[in-house]
Amino acid sequence: MPSEFTGKHVTVAGLGVSGVPAAKVLHGLGAHVTVVNDGDDERARTQAAELEALGVTVRLGDGDTLPEGTELIVTAPGWKPDKPLFAAAHRAGVPVWGDVELAWRLRGPDAAPWLAVTGTNGKTTTVQMLASILKAAGLRTAAVGNIGVSLLDAVTGEEEYDVLAVELSSYQLHWAPSLRAHSAVVLNLAPDHLDWHGSMEAYAADKGRVYEGNRVACVYNVADKATEDLVRAADVEEGCRAVGFTLGTPGPSQLGVVEGILVDRAFVENRQKNAQELAEVSDVNPSAPHNIANALAAAALARAFGVSAAAVRDGLRAFTPDAHRIAHVADVDEVAYVDDSKATNTHAAEASLAAYESIVWIAGGLAKGATFDELVAGAAKRLRGAVLIGADRALIREALARHAPEVPVVDLDRTDTGAMLQAVQEAQRLARPGDTVLLAPACASMDMFTNYNKRGDAFAEAVRELGA
Repeated sequence: MPSEFTGKHVTVAGLGVSGVPAAKVLHGLGAHVTVVNDGDDERARTQAAELEALGVTVRLGDGDTLPEGTELIVTAPGWKPDKPLFAAAHRAGVPVWGDVELAWRLRGPDAAPWLAVTGTNGKTTTVQMLASILKAAGLRTAAVGNIGVSLLDAVTGEEEYDVLAVELSSYQLHWAPSLRAHSAVVLNLAPDHLDWHGSMEAYAADKGRVYEGNRVACVYNVADKATEDLVRAADVEEGCRAVGFTLGTPGPSQLGVVEGILVDRAFVENRQKNAQELAEVSDVNPSAPHNIANALAAAALARAFGVSAAAVRDGLRAFTPDAHRIAHVADVDEVAYVDDSKATNTHAAEASLAAYESIVWIAGGLAKGATFDELVAGAAKRLRGAVLIGADRALIREALARHAPEVPVVDLDRTDTGAMLQAVQEAQRLARPGDTVLLAPACASMDMFTNYNKRGDAFAEAVRELGA
């Protein structure tokens, strides 16, 4: 496969974490590479200088014009399908791949199979859990893809793998038409990135691409029928099975929970009658319902690859979640403070709110077109109070007024660096012993913070000030 790139004129759309490795790999394969990029900022100029030193042509400030002679476009996943560059490519009959598609096609004949994870929420945690389980089984593996580790680096590097745990976004799947995973899961589906995909149907269809050509198992969420519908619609290899995961008692061909035990009724002999204990709920950190679902999904993919029950247990016990994912920061005056800054949409916030009984909720930021009525109505009985921050906090305030009018609300009209400290102080004032003060913003962070990590850091720092 690599030899077919020799002398080929390839345009790479976008710099950043995917464009730069793609340009380097293609250049190394002998292609004539031109990189086009919308931006012309300092970071872009630095990356351009690095590539130009290798002999790659870089065109900054113009990502819309198709370079003359282009035979293939390899795009960064975030570039929207309606860009003029892709319209020009379509008219010229030029194929468009993403970096994931390129990585898939560059795999050698004995390459490690992919266990693929997508969904609106929980992808990174599930992929990391999966990698931990695979390592516990003694397999050479890595968590790669949308998680920040380039798939191109994984498939072209010198390190050899037995299997890869691959996180894939809807953007990446859109641009990866020939991807065929060993087994895959769609964790859940909720409206997200609709400005990019154009509709919920298009978003779901791109997520569903992860099931195409699966060899062993298409894993779906029993509680989310849309994920099962995607399995039914997929064209898979003969013998590939549909395997569900549920927080309830599992039926045949499912994984689930029985009396605090994660059990497998899919990858066992005589699954009509038998079940295999995998781990205890207490082995999952944290043991919130949505995280137990993540663990079951990871376990299903690992079991599809032939991993033992003991390795599932050991891998889950060894797993430590990333920061800002339903992370317990501290207890102050018998009130727990929990940082779930990663809950940047309503679906993630819903899962977070469901994990606690009595909550003072810190929420708000950039809504990205979201509505909050369903979220607030579902959580109303759990809310002790709410503290609202950020540009679109009025949308949440109005939903609270409609569906939880008895819940006291503090509306903070400030976006300076001290806003989070005041939010935590106001939450402390509303909280009672036994409550949880939960940062689950249901919104993006960029109105006040560089990213959700900085927002979570500010929350944790404010909590430490309370404790001091």
